Amino acid sequence: MLMDDMGWGDLGVYGNPEKETPNLDAMAADGMVLPDFYSANPLCSPSRAALLSGRLPIRNGFYTDNAHARNAYTPQNIAGGIPDSEILFPELLQKQGYRNKIIGKWHLGQQPHYHPLKHGFNEWFGAPNCHFGPYNNINTPNIPVYRDADMEAVTFLQKQASSQQPFLLYWAVDATHGPLYASRQFMDTSRRGRYGDAVRELDYGVGIILNQLKSLGLDNNTLVIFSSDNGAATYAKQKGGSNGPFLCGKETTFEGGMREPTIAWWPGKIKAGQVSHQLGSLMDLYTTIISLAGIEKPTDRIIDGIDLSATLFQNNIEDREIFYYRGDELMAVRMGIYKAHLWTWSNSIQEFHAGTDFCPGQIIEGVTTHDQTNYTAQPLLFNLGTDPGEKYKIKPESAEYKQVMPNIIAAVNKHKSELVKGDPQLNYCDSHLMNWAPPGCEKLGRCLKAVPSDRNLCTWPH
Repeated sequence: MLMDDMGWGDLGVYGNPEKETPNLDAMAADGMVLPDFYSANPLCSPSRAALLSGRLPIRNGFYTDNAHARNAYTPQNIAGGIPDSEILFPELLQKQGYRNKIIGKWHLGQQPHYHPLKHGFNEWFGAPNCHFGPYNNINTPNIPVYRDADMEAVTFLQKQASSQQPFLLYWAVDATHGPLYASRQFMDTSRRGRYGDAVRELDYGVGIILNQLKSLGLDNNTLVIFSSDNGAATYAKQKGGSNGPFLCGKETTFEGGMREPTIAWWPGKIKAGQVSHQLGSLMDLYTTIISLAGIEKPTDRIIDGIDLSATLFQNNIEDREIFYYRGDELMAVRMGIYKAHLWTWSNSIQEFHAGTDFCPGQIIEGVTTHDQTNYTAQPLLFNLGTDPGEKYKIKPESAEYKQVMPNIIAAVNKHKSELVKGDPQLNYCDSHLMNWAPPGCEKLGRCLKAVPSDRNLCTWPH
């Protein structure tokens, strides 16, 4: 279950004071909460590509090198998509006899050869790019919707229970991504406005699915994971979600942009009422799922996800790092309780869209004086245990900084020495703005017409 732009602080179990997610809170009580779980990118498309491939976007090609550290995804003026060379975990499951269905948002390329049915899914009810639901609560979808059969999640589960065929259901709903949508049953029922209405409806859907698994007798043989593709969009202000105590949100590599509300549920396998501080990533689902299915992971490439089975079943903790990428740049790294920012934003850095636009009113100590031109400068270091909001940097002259930073720098150097970048898939097909267009752009036709807003006439206004 992958939400869209849902923040870490949107669920009751994660501290939201409105307590409007009873089904998700019950799911957490019956399973495991993972409060230190991350996406692989602070934006939709790269995060989803990383989930399905088990690899960082810089490896699977879901980034742009049009501009340094620039966020990018797959709107209509980008010709790229998930490369055929990537081995997605649905493909591996499919070869083992699983029947796989995606419901909702794909967002990994709009050209026919990027279609999910060509990348490990047997069925699809959803949308190729950004949004799946209606626009502004009218009955006309805001984009074309692909539909291969008149089925929904519950019908799919019933069919698979009847056939006794193993299955993967990828439920990628997007109601919490603007433009916000809620059906009549939930409209104007939340004190959090339309966003809260959407959260309440999604929570209701989670309850329906989990209850269906129970009624079909599938619950003791089904792993269910709930998470989000990136943090809530703080620039949406009151129309967006909550990132709890964390700084900034979507599109940034501060904690609010990449730490996600995550719950694991498997009655009889995962003990109820657990909390694990294992550093986790959406990429870990790749390795964990194929491991549980008895499938060997590919050996011809680096898989960034780790197997969380021991965490889920024995609450074990494995040491690892979390790498925070924005576009083609490694922005930050977390090791244990510490996080180091190698690159940051300031109002003078135009290529970062004057970063404070993403978290208005926030002041990050030391950011405006941090040298952002290379890695020889002293990175900003934070203790996320005592300072989860990344407000107070650890002084470089302190013993704590001198003890922690060499290990982080060593991990960064090792990571970079082993990095093989994938071909960038998210370069813009706009020769007017970028002075060039990558191969494949000629197939997009009228979408090549530029507009002054640095967007495109065929691009959804994000």
